[in-house]
Amino acid sequence: MTYLVLLAFIAILASLGSALFFMLKGGGLSEDDKRTRPGRMARALAFRVGFSVLLFICILLAWKFGYIQPTGIPAGR
Repeated sequence: MTYLVLLAFIAILASLGSALFFMLKGGGLSEDDKRTRPGRMARALAFRVGFSVLLFICILLAWKFGYIQPTGIPAGR
């Protein structure tokens, strides 16, 4: 489970970094496949949101099936 969370965080940071790259690179057409860079930036940010939602769902499922246990303040106090 730890490796899954670590891999998800790396994927989130990588997609955020690629969106930053496309944002800083500017507009216009890319040379390789004629797609606009703002479109690529939006797709990278969409992947980041998708990875974040997937990580949240995986953590909830791991808690539900008992793979991880909550710690800290008990609920209902």
